[in-house]
Amino acid sequence: MSFQNKNSSKAYDVIIEGSGDGGGMASKILSEAGLSEAIVEEGCDFDAAIGHRDIDGETYTGKNGTELDWFLSRRKFLATTATLIASPLLLHIPVFAGNSDKKLRHVCVGVGGMGGHDLQRFIAHPDVEIVAICDVDDDRLQKAAELVPNARKYRDWRTLLKEESENFDSINVSVPDHNHFAVAISAIKMGKHVYCQKPMCHDVSEIRKLTNAAIKAGIVSQLGTQHASGKGDRTAVQWIKEGHIGKIKNVYLCSNRPGATEAYRFPGPRPVGGQDPPAGLDWNLWTGTAPLRPYNPTIYHPSKWRAWQDFGTGWSGDIGCHIFDAVWKGMGLQAPISVHARVQESWENSPERRADTWPQSNHLTWVFPGNEMTESEELTVEWFDGEFYPPEEVRALFSVENYPAESAMLVGTEGALLIPHTKLPVLLPESKFQQVQYPEMEERDHYHHFVDACLGKTKTESHFAQAGPMTEAIILGTVAIREPQKVLKWDAKKMKIPNHPEAEKYLSRKYRKGWEV
Repeated sequence: MSFQNKNSSKAYDVIIEGSGDGGGMASKILSEAGLSEAIVEEGCDFDAAIGHRDIDGETYTGKNGTELDWFLSRRKFLATTATLIASPLLLHIPVFAGNSDKKLRHVCVGVGGMGGHDLQRFIAHPDVEIVAICDVDDDRLQKAAELVPNARKYRDWRTLLKEESENFDSINVSVPDHNHFAVAISAIKMGKHVYCQKPMCHDVSEIRKLTNAAIKAGIVSQLGTQHASGKGDRTAVQWIKEGHIGKIKNVYLCSNRPGATEAYRFPGPRPVGGQDPPAGLDWNLWTGTAPLRPYNPTIYHPSKWRAWQDFGTGWSGDIGCHIFDAVWKGMGLQAPISVHARVQESWENSPERRADTWPQSNHLTWVFPGNEMTESEELTVEWFDGEFYPPEEVRALFSVENYPAESAMLVGTEGALLIPHTKLPVLLPESKFQQVQYPEMEERDHYHHFVDACLGKTKTESHFAQAGPMTEAIILGTVAIREPQKVLKWDAKKMKIPNHPEAEKYLSRKYRKGWEV
């Protein structure tokens, strides 16, 4: 395969090795181009992964000053490609030139809740050394320290990055959503590899910036969609690509987890006043980039922060990345054309709640450009949570009574595919697809795969070049939630909402003074 130098007719050869599950790697790019490594993803769509981002059209300068136009349009890409091997996609992410004989020196920012689980998974990898841990909550920090007694302890992640800058290779970001970007972008600027919990960031603009930064820096990245590495999601991706259900007509995503509303979604409005935080909790550090609100022991830390616009991204933002992942990968989706939200009526009619909280129920509708896998030129993808459910006729394709509370359903011209969250997918009607066997797949740990990628042994399943555009579409849904009943047209390249520019204020936010990044 060859790529053309932007300023000449000379083509640079790329020698591609390997194939099969997970794709191959481009092991060599001619020294004249000045680039040493690149990852090749097989079976992915060029436009879906990079065609819509604002980095399209940029040039990269090689070590000897040669400029390469990595972001050609799909048409130009194909025109200048001498040979297309299994429809590969060059993702311009350098492989970490790790030494497999050395351990990965890792730090953990956020070690309570999901962060505690993350820490345990990294500890379980034999080639990981936990150098330092960080948490604003002393109780959580001390419990984590019992697992890694040799790790240095920090309260402030900024201090950790400064004092440990030469002592670590990678970081996991497991703090509330509003601080994801600040921690992750700071680490990327240092050249560190990043594992970031979902959603990637709080705002659309942050996601775009973080995606671009990770690509430019050439670091290894992984979004915390741990089930993306599981057999269920990987089987679903394979079956979608194999086309068992024909052309895709519609997609229905849902998360109606029992008890979630009570556990995570504070109805609001915000209580008046507050109280002093406990001695072991640094509320200023916990708040970070967000506005400093009075502390309240029952509505923020440790779990209900997700309900607040200052800190979380609502239920669709929190869980959407899990449910959407296999669909996005399998279909090779691009940025949406539009998004629309229908929300809980009591929330929509309450100015106080709309100013602060996320609704307890949402129904989102995205319209995506169609592709070779869709029945028409556009594809509608719907999301349901809380009091909203997929249509009964859709649930009846499996079972209205036993329909999985968290799942994706793809309806095609020749059948349907149900992807229950954390479980194996099902082709429907089952009687029609009895001959389709579950593929043989090795067990894969999402965290360990990240570690192995950092050590140069493989590539990640949910790197930011893939997960960024998906998360961007999901978080664009939270913009629609704040402007319910409006169809928001989306210009992904310009990052504009041309028919409702008043909604663009929700694409980014102003950081608290002293927390700018």
